[in-house]
Amino acid sequence: MPSRALPAVAAAALLLTLSACGSDDGGQATESKGPKSSESSDWKSIVKPGSTSCDYVEDPMGASKEVDQPEKTAQYTGKVAATINTSVGPLAITLDADKAPCTVNSFLSLASQDYYDATSCHRLGNNPGFALLQCGDPTGEGTGGPGYTIPDEFKDTDTFPAGTLAMANTGQPNSGGSQFFMVFGDTQLPPAYTVFGTLDEAAIKTLEKVGEAGVAEAGPDGTGAPKTPVEFETITVG
Repeated sequence: MPSRALPAVAAAALLLTLSACGSDDGGQATESKGPKSSESSDWKSIVKPGSTSCDYVEDPMGASKEVDQPEKTAQYTGKVAATINTSVGPLAITLDADKAPCTVNSFLSLASQDYYDATSCHRLGNNPGFALLQCGDPTGEGTGGPGYTIPDEFKDTDTFPAGTLAMANTGQPNSGGSQFFMVFGDTQLPPAYTVFGTLDEAAIKTLEKVGEAGVAEAGPDGTGAPKTPVEFETITVG
């Protein structure tokens, strides 16, 4: 993948396609059963219900993997520590449920239902000003989602330095779902993507190595599946 900055037209294309290639998400959602306990994570122990009501909307495109919708009232407040265990090593993250309560609520609901387990990250960007890894689609194609969409929770002051954890979307309002991206180099994006957490320094360095290996086959915008596959195993909390 070229190390030079992309021309303005190509850079614009990157921004427009930061979401799924088609619809980011899809639809048949059922009543939520709430966070569950598992062998690796005691999800119930981190529930600290707030007062934020979340408008999750069923997506007619359908779900890529059967999953329950999150509770309509955000189930978490404050900072929540979690680890994404992957084929390239553990990625420690801190979720900010005060900044993005509905997004964190959805992410942890999906994680508690093993939605992200055995999924692979499908899009790597490693150009100056655009260094990120996009994940969260069970199809591995960049077109899948959980069957519902999440309300936007971004602010016009949001920036995307290395270590940012943020949601992908289709470019339309309130179109986030399960796909998200992890930034490992300062990235220039408009404040149109919900920032819902951060990665620690070790996680950034791990992703930098993935970025250095490049993409298996670059698309027109210079991004593509990472040459070093990144597969999710489990997500644990605490």
